[in-house]
Amino acid sequence: MSLAALQLAVRCRQCSSTLQLMRQTPHRQFHYSPAVLARREKKLPTLSKKQLAAKERKRAKKAPKSIYDSEKMTLSDAVEVLRAVEVASPNATYELVVKTEMGKGSTIPKGRFNLPRETKSQGKDRILVFAEGRQAEEAKKAGADIVGGLELVEGIISGRYQATMFLCSRSLIRPITPRLGRVLGPRGLMPSERRGTVTDDIAGYIRRLKGTSEWKGDKEGTIRQPIAKMHFPVSDVMKNVRYFITVVKRATGNIRDPLADSNKKEASQKPVNAITRVLLSTRQGPSIQISDA
Repeated sequence: MSLAALQLAVRCRQCSSTLQLMRQTPHRQFHYSPAVLARREKKLPTLSKKQLAAKERKRAKKAPKSIYDSEKMTLSDAVEVLRAVEVASPNATYELVVKTEMGKGSTIPKGRFNLPRETKSQGKDRILVFAEGRQAEEAKKAGADIVGGLELVEGIISGRYQATMFLCSRSLIRPITPRLGRVLGPRGLMPSERRGTVTDDIAGYIRRLKGTSEWKGDKEGTIRQPIAKMHFPVSDVMKNVRYFITVVKRATGNIRDPLADSNKKEASQKPVNAITRVLLSTRQGPSIQISDA
């Protein structure tokens, strides 16, 4: 037998032994094979709402605290510090900033108020009322600027009738909604029962509006409001701040609104906008976080 034939025979014998060994060895499952991946998959447990809330509370406790937490002051101390900073500006204005948490399903906080001591002369609202018959007459006597029925719709769309507030009787809200919803809705002026601007007691609503101003938060839930003048006594500044914070807490659901006690079902369903920070500042002074707000 030649040398080449001998080498070929040896190679064939090695190949046959390797093939036999592979047949005897069980099939190896690599880490990326479907069987191994199926064993590695772990089903995550579904948590209830209470368990999710508890998990969030634990996470909040472990989260690092804000560097501003150690800089909080009481309201009286904050007023005194800002007065010292603005000693050369007696006409400077205190600004109150209330930051709320915009949760899922919550609306932008807004409302009306009347400070114990006003910081400036109030602007008069221009009121347009959709009413007919006796309700229209009562609205005119109460001080409404424009009163009418469906004939006002075209004038509002064209811009002929301008107003800062729109009220409507219950009988006319359905006829005007299809045409005015797209015009007044984006501006936040469309009458609605939730805001109280759709009512049959239009005259009483107008009387309650007199002497009040409107406040409104931004899309992030932050409310900014001039609250007092620098030359006010400290007691007057504190009264204004306390009063406005109470109004905001009532509007955001942090304290119960006495007017909503008659409808407890709606009050319980209303989402709460938690107040996270309350800050007091002036034009040249720092922004001080209030600890006892």
